[in-house]
Amino acid sequence: MAALLKRLLQHGKPLAASGRLVGRREASFGTDPGVPVRVRFAPSPTGFLHLGGLRTALYNYIFAKKYQGSFILRLEDTDQTRLVPGAAENIEDMLEWAGAKLCGASQTEMKASVSQRISYLSGIPPDESPRRGGPAGPYQQSQRLELYAQATEALLKTGAAYPCFCSPQRLELLKKEALRNHQTPRYDNRCRNLNQEQVAQKLAKVPKPSIRFRLEKAAPAFQDLVYGWNRHDVASVEGDPVIMKSDGFPTYHLACVVDDHHMGISHVLRGSEWLVSTAKHLLLYRALGWQPPHFAHLPLLLNRDGSKLSKRQGDIFLEHFAADGFLPDSLVDIITNCGSGFAGNQMGRTLPELITQFDLTQITCHSALLDLEKLPEFNRLHLQRLVSSESQRRLLVGKLQALVEEAFGSQLQNRDVLNPVYMERILLLRQGHICRLQDLVSPAYSYLWTRPSVGRAQLDAISEKVDVIAKRVLGSCRLALFFRLLERSGMTLTQDVLSGELKKLSEGLEGTKHSNVMKLLRVALSGQQQGPPIAEMMVSLGPKEVRERIQKVLSS
Repeated sequence: MAALLKRLLQHGKPLAASGRLVGRREASFGTDPGVPVRVRFAPSPTGFLHLGGLRTALYNYIFAKKYQGSFILRLEDTDQTRLVPGAAENIEDMLEWAGAKLCGASQTEMKASVSQRISYLSGIPPDESPRRGGPAGPYQQSQRLELYAQATEALLKTGAAYPCFCSPQRLELLKKEALRNHQTPRYDNRCRNLNQEQVAQKLAKVPKPSIRFRLEKAAPAFQDLVYGWNRHDVASVEGDPVIMKSDGFPTYHLACVVDDHHMGISHVLRGSEWLVSTAKHLLLYRALGWQPPHFAHLPLLLNRDGSKLSKRQGDIFLEHFAADGFLPDSLVDIITNCGSGFAGNQMGRTLPELITQFDLTQITCHSALLDLEKLPEFNRLHLQRLVSSESQRRLLVGKLQALVEEAFGSQLQNRDVLNPVYMERILLLRQGHICRLQDLVSPAYSYLWTRPSVGRAQLDAISEKVDVIAKRVLGSCRLALFFRLLERSGMTLTQDVLSGELKKLSEGLEGTKHSNVMKLLRVALSGQQQGPPIAEMMVSLGPKEVRERIQKVLSS
């Protein structure tokens, strides 16, 4: 860059532009024949992917698939001082996970290597990315420095950009002075009108200056696809922005314009916080002689109380939700449910349904308020849908086996509880009642996997007729018949029939309430005061285990 500045000085004036860097590209809303829709999600790997980033990525993905276009992941890693180790891999991992059919990963799976994770992830993967590659790569800005240097050279030649020799100390003093006077900090454009002799003198002392873009007062108006017509006279409120830092890395404003152009991006869907900056980007497009893409700025995603989502909250990162067992579909559902751009806001929509219903013209300017307290209910609906699918249920059984092993391990007295048939029965009986697969390994459901330790005093506190009730249950001819049929033929005992028989049994016990009989059986079978209906417990555990647990009561 310093050599270029010296060449410009030798010519005595800015050189005329030598033509566009690449051919002019016409943008479209996605309906013009022959013009492919290409959108991008361009996060900075300064942190792991969170709900706000997922929402932006999701809208881009849905828009691309709606119009048979391409969804690109580009990592904007030019601020090398703020990079977080592992963040780049996490962003792509979580995009692969989001929207996947399988249930949330267990703690063990979340600690797996990238190659291991990819085997079970299938969410909203980019068509082109650092990991997948593609025709417009590389997809990390730190590997595209030559393109930014070419664009900066073109801007310097036309006089649209100039070197800035101001030290960080001077810029910091400007900022402090503005704040002391209750003004918005801005650069005072001190280096904008340096003559050739002054530039030559300063280059001798500062061979690697930063490069600033010369803002024009007549900023172009543009029609945002969400916010309508906009015009922001940025030159009246901001100083000329740095587009190339002294270390050779571009700033966001130059890098996103250069990359969007070279990657053939047709539509830029991003957060509304970038709406004002679009004027600067359009000035850069005009200075470089390039056709800009269409812009659609998405309203902010806020907490339920209207406060901003903050990375400091900790629980907004996708990895947190995945490790806690929340389904990708439920996150996708709740994020789109609280926003706009879809027909209605019903719960339980899947990604294909969202793509079908999406209408960019229906996105409003109102911020989307996210109520995460509703997430368990969204998750319950999507988990119930998975359980209802035979193929997905088999996958859930495998995950439940891993969760049980992880939660109980050596505590398992009988490893038959890991039998897929048993686990599938549990899933079918509890579908619609649990919000996460992890709920089934919580203390409330521990009786499904390990035998409870129940003291005689605990049972006697419920009824004085513990032995009578236990013997009556074991000796009931009709219950015994049901148990034998279940053991021999594998037929499913309906809960209604079993509930009826239990009621008849308690009616024959004089001086004992039906409710006390049920309480005693619940404690004997599960060691707990609350839980699913007794009949469901008995069907879940099966006749052999029910007998053994009740016999244990008699022997205590």
